[in-house]
Amino acid sequence: MKVLNLQCSQQHSFEGWFGSEDDFQSQLARGLVECPMCTDKSVVKMPSAPRLNLGGHSLPAALDAARTQAPSGPSGTGPSTELTTSADQPAQSPPSVEQQAAFLNAVRHVLANTEDVGDRFANQARAMHYGDVEPRSIRGQATQREAAELVEEGIDVMALPMPAALKETLQ
Repeated sequence: MKVLNLQCSQQHSFEGWFGSEDDFQSQLARGLVECPMCTDKSVVKMPSAPRLNLGGHSLPAALDAARTQAPSGPSGTGPSTELTTSADQPAQSPPSVEQQAAFLNAVRHVLANTEDVGDRFANQARAMHYGDVEPRSIRGQATQREAAELVEEGIDVMALPMPAALKETLQ
């Protein structure tokens, strides 16, 4: 079993488990590998280092010295990690693993605690707002126009991207 560190073009990092390198390449070529956050199929394998169990050994003196003499960033606490674009404007850093996990947990919470009304979302939201049906937590699909009309009527709605990986049970 090979566990690979993967990343999509939106810089979401995730892990993939494959029987072999050939299995990964085959699935990638067939478009079966996609980002669980955004369903992007433009996925690349990221470098990864094997875990070396060194026990209680300390770092070699040269490596330890290089680490302590690393240039400091703006806060003086370590190397600078600021990203810039070609126009020297700060670029948005990719979401951290913790941020990605928090997003997925929030979406799972919404899925577990709402009723899916599908494309009847706008009609159901209006019916609840005007007292025609009992209020409840719902989710579903609406066009941008329908969502804008709901907001104009004073009905709170929120767009939520739904990763494909959360729509079905993972194997």
